[in-house]
Parts: sequence; C-alpha cells; structure tokens
Amino acid sequence: MTTSLLPDWPTLYPASGASGWLKLHNEDFVVVEMPQTLPAGDGEHIWLEIEKSGVNTGWIAKQLAELVGVKEMDIGYAGLKDRHAITRQWFSIYLPRVPMPDFSSLEKNDADETITILQQTRHSKKLRRGELLGNRFEIRLRDIVGDRQAVENNLEKIKQGGVPNYFGAQRFGHDGGNIDAGRRMLNGELTVKHRGKKSMYLSAVRSLLFNEVLAERIRQGNVGRLISGDIAADLPVAGDAVATAPLWGRGRLATTDEALALETAVVEPYADICDGLEHRGLNQERRALLAAVENFSWQWLPSEVQKSASHENAWRGTSGHDLTLCFSLASGYYATSVIRELLTPLEKTPRYRAS
Repeated sequence: MTTSLLPDWPTLYPASGASGWLKLHNEDFVVVEMPQTLPAGDGEHIWLEIEKSGVNTGWIAKQLAELVGVKEMDIGYAGLKDRHAITRQWFSIYLPRVPMPDFSSLEKNDADETITILQQTRHSKKLRRGELLGNRFEIRLRDIVGDRQAVENNLEKIKQGGVPNYFGAQRFGHDGGNIDAGRRMLNGELTVKHRGKKSMYLSAVRSLLFNEVLAERIRQGNVGRLISGDIAADLPVAGDAVATAPLWGRGRLATTDEALALETAVVEPYADICDGLEHRGLNQERRALLAAVENFSWQWLPSEVQKSASHENAWRGTSGHDLTLCFSLASGYYATSVIRELLTPLEKTPRYRAS
C-alpha cells in the first residue's frame, strides 16, 4: 500500500463532518478562464477559444500542433485545465502569413469527449502561462451527507473571510509523487531532461514549503492577522491586510522579527529543498496566505435521491442534499481550497488526494 507524501494540512474553519461527491459528472465542475487580454483581431498568432470536456489542455495543444504542422512550443495557453470537467479557455498558435486554417476537424461531441471551438481570431502576441485575471467556477457537490447547518456556517465564513490559499493536491501529483521526484531531482538522485517535468517538480516542492508555512500559521491562530515582521499582500480579504508566505528561491527572506522566526523554523526540515531551489535560479517571491472568494453564491438543491423521496421530511433530513457553488478566484488559486473548508470531497476515480 502506498502512503501519501502529502501532509494533512489543517483547515481554517471548524470541520463540518460532512462529505459529498465531487466531479461525479463532468458537468459538475465548470471552469471559465478570465483572460488578462482579449485578441485584437489581427497579428501573427491565431487565438482560439475552446470549450472542452473529457480531454485535458495538453492533449488539445498537441492536436492543434499536429493539425497545422507546428511544434508544440508554438502553442500557447494560460493554464492547465482538468479533463474531468467542462472548461473554457483560450489557445494561441504562432502561424504568420497564412490564411486562417479550418479547425472543424478538431471538434467532437460524444458521450465521453466534447470539443467545441467558440471563437477563432488573431492577435499580435502569444498567450503565455499565468496570463489570467482568474477563473470562474460553477461546482455541484452531490449527495452531501452530514450537518447541513455546519456547512452553511462555513459558507458564510468563506464569503466574509476567504479561504487558506493552499496549493491544491493536483500540484503535487498522485499521492504527492511530484514532491518525491522533485526532492530527488534537486538532490541529484534523479535526472530529468523533459523541461515540462522539471518545472512541474520544482513547482511541487516550492509549493510544499508554502503550504507548510500556511499550515503553521493556521495552527498558531494568526493566519488572519499580521504579526511582527510580516510582509502584507496587495489584495485585502474582507477589508484587512493579508500576510504572505515565501515561494522559495535565491535571496533572503523578506520578513523580520516574529514572522521571520516562524518561517525559518518551518522550512528547517527542508534545508535540502531550499538549497536546491536557490541553486536552480529561482528568486524569492511571496504569495498571500488567504484567498478572497469573489462573487460567491450558493444554493441547496434536492439530490436525485431526494427527488425520488415520497415525503418532505426526507428533504429536511441531514443527508442527500446537493450544493451548487458559484465563485471567482484569482489566477493560481485553487477551487479545492474552497471545497475542503466545507466538507470532505469524494471522487469516483481519485487521481490525487483531494483532502
């Protein structure tokens, strides 16, 4: 039996004890990118807005490259999107001085996979990773079992105070395997030539350090306020300044006093990772400890079980509810950080630890 390398990081709000199904169907998880820039209509790069389900971003990029005869490096997109969801995002293709190709052969519509081209135009620049304002989410959690009022209480807390800005489990791979691979790569025990995998492993170990500092701030009860020596984030949550934690790299920690002592103590067991990240040329950066959940709304609905119930008392019970969530998060923030503050998510085919 494989043991997950992911620590059991604490939640900010009281555990509801509830559980519910996440991504039981692809349509239960809808993500729409909010781009920084919309295409101008002319230029050397073709931009396509694509809605997909049942396929991931990398697969689409590969198909686009093969369709027009360019290298995959000539395909741009702002972020990776899960295959087990309905997602809408932009892709760019460097293809100057040629007529607009026919992309209709890429489209499909069957039970397992759908691909629809919503827009195609041109722009002067390539779409690059991270060039997003954020993402809009519409999520349906099904057949929730547990204390509905406890979940409702946390919904209100999230609306007012945001959520811990953890990097999501998908960053760390199945059972946290990217952490092990990243650590061995930094220690010289693993040679990784693929550029994408190198970046993925570096991101995993860097994100581990951030999550560990965030977790300690929650344990100490000071994640929602500044302590001596903190570096505050630019974007406030609920009108208050928000502290940051390090994204490790070269240079000294920017914090001082109490905050510096806390961060230094947390990363001490990971000295090999810190040293490796510094020698890989990454610079010290900061990330907010809390994430604001914008335009947050929710609705309780009868589940399929409740719809078939013969009396109203079934709906008023403590199980069998569905909960729909609508909200926006800034680029690089994770919807799983919202869900884990509400309940324990169940997945029919777990690909990584979701808690």
